[in-house]
Amino acid sequence: MPYRRTPDVQARLDAQRELLLDAAVRLLAERGYAGCSVAAVAAAAGVATGSVYRHFPSKAELVAELFRRVVEREVAAVEQASASASEVTDRITAVIETFATRALKAPRLAYALLAEPVDAPVEQQRLVFRQAFRDIVARRISEGVAAGVLPAQDADIAAAALVGAVAEVMIGPLTAESADADAIPTLCTFAIQALGGSACDTPPDGNGGHHAAHP
Repeated sequence: MPYRRTPDVQARLDAQRELLLDAAVRLLAERGYAGCSVAAVAAAAGVATGSVYRHFPSKAELVAELFRRVVEREVAAVEQASASASEVTDRITAVIETFATRALKAPRLAYALLAEPVDAPVEQQRLVFRQAFRDIVARRISEGVAAGVLPAQDADIAAAALVGAVAEVMIGPLTAESADADAIPTLCTFAIQALGGSACDTPPDGNGGHHAAHP
């Protein structure tokens, strides 16, 4: 008869897994992917190295799992910020502002998520990360096109281009000795202009012009 874990045993294993993931996130934020070894995670969690392998076959699998956790958290924060804005262009810039601001608060972690050399399983999660942000931006672009605020365009391609540009620009501030938020307003302006919008996202009127912005 195969062995079945009791609820108490499973609860202890689940708690240990969470402990390991919490320790791994801290190490990733402090040292990046290169410094997030299995031995280091075990030491930070106060367990034996073998305990890590009991839950994760390799460092890559461990970091891929914590990437999933972090990505879900960051995507949720961006989605919430974007959905709370009333104007279409504000919803788009909210994605950039929220992502960039949160990234600068944890630059080492953000750099690991965006650009640090990683193993294949982690790279797959990085693609998921970028696609999730692309999907949020694409929805906002589609809303802008439907509202007449933005010109007709392929929302997925435009969103992918914007996400790529934001990631590329943010690498500089994330790897600098002191994280600098000066690039964020420029990124937001670039995003709206690249999409064919303007600071005033009032839809065009029937005469081909634009309604006056409310003060």
